[in-house]
Amino acid sequence: MKKISLLSFIILFVSLAACNKNNDTVTDNFETLKTEVLADFTNVVAVKGYADLDNAATALNTAIQNLNTNATEANLTEAKNAWKNMRSVWEKCEGYLFGPVEDNDYDPNMDTWPTDYVQMDSLLASSNPLTVADIQNITLSLRGYHPIEYIIFGDHGSRTAANITARQKAYMVSLSTDLKNTCHELYLSWTAAPTNFAQQVINAGNGSAVYAKKQEAYLAIVEAMIGICEEVGEGKMKEPYVAMDPSIVESPYSGNSVSDFRDNIIGLQNVYLGNLGAANGKGINDLVAAKNISLDNKIQNQISAAINSFNNITVFYEEAIISQRIQCQQTMAALATLKSTLEDELKPFIIQNIQD
Repeated sequence: MKKISLLSFIILFVSLAACNKNNDTVTDNFETLKTEVLADFTNVVAVKGYADLDNAATALNTAIQNLNTNATEANLTEAKNAWKNMRSVWEKCEGYLFGPVEDNDYDPNMDTWPTDYVQMDSLLASSNPLTVADIQNITLSLRGYHPIEYIIFGDHGSRTAANITARQKAYMVSLSTDLKNTCHELYLSWTAAPTNFAQQVINAGNGSAVYAKKQEAYLAIVEAMIGICEEVGEGKMKEPYVAMDPSIVESPYSGNSVSDFRDNIIGLQNVYLGNLGAANGKGINDLVAAKNISLDNKIQNQISAAINSFNNITVFYEEAIISQRIQCQQTMAALATLKSTLEDELKPFIIQNIQD
């Protein structure tokens, strides 16, 4: 039997004590992170995103009002730019489609597509006053972003200010006012009574009326990430791709479809990293990296690959489904890979490591 010297024993004891201390520190840090990530997702990403959307909706409404009052090409360009800016903000917000945006039907009230040309022509030819109240009672495919898009862009930006009719002007003003009101209500649903959904997420597992456990809030966030991969890859992209039908492509009038899709996945990235623009917070990636750095690297690389793959689609998506089918398929494959990792690895990671 080999003897252990007193010095060796002391060194071994100190090493074990240090190891235990380090493990305790990692555990304590992870426990703190679980709370910080929920708070930063809420304040840095979600609330800030909806505040930006609220402001963008006001800017679009102002631009539409100016175009209505003074139908110049300059004002039409301003309206088009305001629409695209608001659209980008909204598509990134779709990275976290859960809570009031779904529960209160804010999403379908703003973003149902495709636009029904036949019903739109019928509405414009009718005696309907086209007030905001009228807009709130019509079919969802005639509300929100896309009828405004059709009026101000025409076919891929071919609309001129002079050929917007008086009825179209009345319609676009009420549409943009309704959109502004909806976005403001969405923002308030996260920040004000009675819902104040931000506090429901932040206080998950600590008095939240919605999420009895932190795990439930995290799973809602991850399910939204999975959902946007599915919506873009298997819905927005695949359905017109398989049908080879340009008429069911989202945002076709502005030619903004590929930007829409990319912004959706950038929104997912914002959620995972806890970042929005220049604002940086703690993200789910910090939790994953604390226990499984290879999984974090895998997810981040797959998100970047999916976002970058859109650069290979160099024409309007309604043209790409015909002329760039390989590039479209490659992007859909990248989204499917990311979705699979989120479902099969990130979600189980959350279930295993966040149980309170």
